[in-house]
Amino acid sequence: MLWRPGWNAVIADPTLAEMGKNLKEAMKMLEDSQRRTEEENGKKLISGDIPGPLQGSGQDMVSILQLVQNLMHGDEDEEPQSPRIQNIGEQGHMALLGHSLGAYISTLDKEKLRKLTTRILSDTTLWLCRIFRYENGCAYFHEEEREGLAKICRLAIHSRYEDFVVDGFNVLYNKKPVIYLSAAARPGLGQYLCNQLGLPFPCLCRVPCNTMFGSQHQMDVAFLEKMIKDDIERGRLPLLLVANAGTAAVGHTDKIGRLKELCEQYGIWLHVEGVNLATLALGYVSSSVLAATKCDSMTMTPGPWLGLPAVPAVTLYKHDDPALTLVAGLTSNKPADKLRALPLWLSLQYLGLDGIVERIKHACQLSQRLQESLKKVNYIKILVEDELSSPVVVFRFFQELPDSDPVFKAVPVPTMTPSAVGRERHSCDALNRWLGEQLKQLVPASGLTVMDLEAEGTCVRFSPLMTAAVLGTRGEDVDQLVACIESKLPVLSSTLQLREEFKQEVEATAGLLYVDDPNWPGIGVVRYEHANDDKSSLKSDPEGEKIHAGLLKKLNELESDLTFKIGPEYKSMKSCLYVGMASEDMDVAELVETIAATAREIEENSRLLENMTEVVRKGIQEAQVELQKANEERLLEEGVLRQIPVVGSVLNWFSPVQALQKGRTFNLTAGSLESTEPIYVYKAQGAGVTPPPTPSGSRTKQRLPGQKPFKRSLRGSDALSETSSASHIEDLEKVERLSGGLEQITLEASSTEGHPGAPSPQHASQSEAFQKGAPHPEDDHPQVEGAESLR
Repeated sequence: MLWRPGWNAVIADPTLAEMGKNLKEAMKMLEDSQRRTEEENGKKLISGDIPGPLQGSGQDMVSILQLVQNLMHGDEDEEPQSPRIQNIGEQGHMALLGHSLGAYISTLDKEKLRKLTTRILSDTTLWLCRIFRYENGCAYFHEEEREGLAKICRLAIHSRYEDFVVDGFNVLYNKKPVIYLSAAARPGLGQYLCNQLGLPFPCLCRVPCNTMFGSQHQMDVAFLEKMIKDDIERGRLPLLLVANAGTAAVGHTDKIGRLKELCEQYGIWLHVEGVNLATLALGYVSSSVLAATKCDSMTMTPGPWLGLPAVPAVTLYKHDDPALTLVAGLTSNKPADKLRALPLWLSLQYLGLDGIVERIKHACQLSQRLQESLKKVNYIKILVEDELSSPVVVFRFFQELPDSDPVFKAVPVPTMTPSAVGRERHSCDALNRWLGEQLKQLVPASGLTVMDLEAEGTCVRFSPLMTAAVLGTRGEDVDQLVACIESKLPVLSSTLQLREEFKQEVEATAGLLYVDDPNWPGIGVVRYEHANDDKSSLKSDPEGEKIHAGLLKKLNELESDLTFKIGPEYKSMKSCLYVGMASEDMDVAELVETIAATAREIEENSRLLENMTEVVRKGIQEAQVELQKANEERLLEEGVLRQIPVVGSVLNWFSPVQALQKGRTFNLTAGSLESTEPIYVYKAQGAGVTPPPTPSGSRTKQRLPGQKPFKRSLRGSDALSETSSASHIEDLEKVERLSGGLEQITLEASSTEGHPGAPSPQHASQSEAFQKGAPHPEDDHPQVEGAESLR
């Protein structure tokens, strides 16, 4: 850590010693507070969105840091997917200390402050130029990564337009400047430059990449030269060219050597940026990246490369006129601007040259390790195969189905229609997007990102130079990543192969409609068409939504390996069922049959419930009418005098009314009102009808113990499954015969009850005792006569 015993004896300034100690204690408290919060559940200080009043007496540092910790982490129950905070190591504490020291240094007198800031700025510039082989360069430190390029453009404008300081943008109107950007440049870079410089968008010129030969992400030098000549003929001024040493997406490096020759020929400023510039610190550098050391300026981001938080980006440039650099904003006389380099100045000294090189070398080794491993994996295509030195690995799932048109190809097949090509492209993107999200969850230390490329589609990118130092990625994480990719490939292949079978089964099943949604990474999407479904309408369907919601619940209760989701159909408001990724042993026919039968059953139950509701409503109305008639009949039988409270009580005392209470019962099966008199009759009561047994579904497939739904039986276990199935069926038949015999005995015993000569209940109990192994009772025991005495 930063604070060690004995610092007070070494550091003469007590403020610096106290600052290091306080920083150590504050960082330790913030890093350990998350663990303490989990251990002391319920004691976390909850901070609402509405700020409270400022306390008059103030708070101590511990309470304030606890509040900061709660604001940093928030309610993790509401945001379980929030990314974890960067693990800040000792070198990160040095960078954070730089910000605290910068605030303290700014309180010095002007002369001491000027000397100190000049020393910090010159040291940092010298170290960076030597590490990255950029001789005799100047450095501009900035928080926004694109800010350095904007200041370089201002410097280029001031250099090429001599009267720009006096006439301003009037000189640009007569001879418009042109800034050339690669088509593979970062999105939004050109718009940012125009907004910062106040230039119209026609001043930007996008240079296409090679399409017929070479890389799909390298700038076409021949076409660029043609564009420069055309702009000169139109009276424009070619001003600046932005080249890439590692594109933002794939990591390709432009032909910087040829671009430099072209820029020298036409007097164009050459600026280079990209992640591959980090490899300039290594012993071996590819010739294409090494040519970047001859460019006019370059922008680097040492913070992500070295795992340093809150470290500014650096733009190295070469220019001899300090007045123009001051006007362009690349240099400043303000001490606060010079103190931006302080965190990086501290971190570079802490890491040393060996530490810096080791971190960059480790990231490059991780990318090479993954690239070599993925070459041995089937169905994985690597996009950057021609540049082994690139620290970026971009790959995607690729497979061609047999006996069908090739899928997942960047170049469309001539025999395929444009709609089919687009559908296959979206289908491929969906599977690769699913693969990337799965790998990110399984191996979070890999720092993978899922991106969409214009030509290839959705791909997965591994860029350890931007993430390894922050996440602590190791070689074991790369091996785990490769193992996870290999484990997901069978599911991807089987899902791709089962899609057509699922489509055919759905189209051949009555009541189901196949929904073509290529953006779904699963075997397909299906919708159940109920009786009242209006197929021509795209409006919401409440009845269909209810059926699909019940279908989703029923399918999830089966606990299969499939994932089911419900959502709106593509470009429609109607609900449909999304079936997820499937394995090779998936029984698609059983799956589709189960979906159709379950949805049909839900619809029938829903209609039965609606009909029963109507029947009950009518029954209630009929019962009210019957009750009203019964009250009128009772009034006629008893007379009016009996309804008077006092007189009625006297009459009922002397002459009680022997009125028969007439009850009613509602039969749900028949939907009618019936009298309750038969219920109180003994024979009608004893002759109850046994309800029929619940029929077992014919669509339910008999499965082996432990076999999940929608799974085919393994080939090697056919004989075993047949034997076990036969023995299981024989056991079921024995149980049915035994239960049938017991039911027959019970029915015979119940039928003889009440007849002459029938055994009494006592004999029945004795018979049961005999069956259980008890000694047979004597025959001369007294018997209960008749069934009436039993009652």
